[in-house]
Amino acid sequence: MSALLRLEGIEAGYGDMTAVRGVSLEVRAGEIVALIGSNGAGKTTTLRAISGLIPLRGGRLELDGRRLEGATPAAIVAGGVAHVPEGRQLFPSMTVEENLWLGARTAESRRRRAETWERVVALFPRLAERRRQLAGTLSGGEQQMAAIGRALMARPRLLMLDEPSLGLAPVVVSAIFENLARINEDGVTILLVEQNVPRALRLSHRAYVLENGTIALAGESGRLLADEAIRRAYFGG
Repeated sequence: MSALLRLEGIEAGYGDMTAVRGVSLEVRAGEIVALIGSNGAGKTTTLRAISGLIPLRGGRLELDGRRLEGATPAAIVAGGVAHVPEGRQLFPSMTVEENLWLGARTAESRRRRAETWERVVALFPRLAERRRQLAGTLSGGEQQMAAIGRALMARPRLLMLDEPSLGLAPVVVSAIFENLARINEDGVTILLVEQNVPRALRLSHRAYVLENGTIALAGESGRLLADEAIRRAYFGG
């Protein structure tokens, strides 16, 4: 598989603080790759740098061989990247349908939004039932479905998710992760930041471990799942 996304020695941060330094990773077309680590390790910063939400301070960022340093968030979305942020970040006073429609930003995604909507509600039937409901009145699980659905409306090649299980009941988390597997089976490559390390490793093909803003470990998810140091750090023994 060829690399759809490649980061080479990137640095990014906020103000005087450098949150990630020298981070190199790749996500191959068709993969699910997990990015795991403790709070404050730099996972969210890495996703925000890929999306163009914060500027790179150094390094190289490529999508399908095309350089992305300095590209605007809109250009990155147009290139095929969709980002589901931590906390969903829906517009609470807009309906579910209106929030999802906002995801179809490019000319191609707008042209095909009715078709994409049907694909999204096939994954998340609850969104069809709630389409006229204000997003702010949804449950946490329904909001997460809407946030993922909004990203899918962009018809991305690469879907990035930041902590999709945060604050959700285990049964809802199971449903979300089952749908992420289905999304990947439909041809969408996934980069996943997730606090639930065992579940992230069971879903993904490969994983990277971030510690203090740098990559500390990388490999096939099954191998990391069996790694004693990973188990002590993230499984409680």
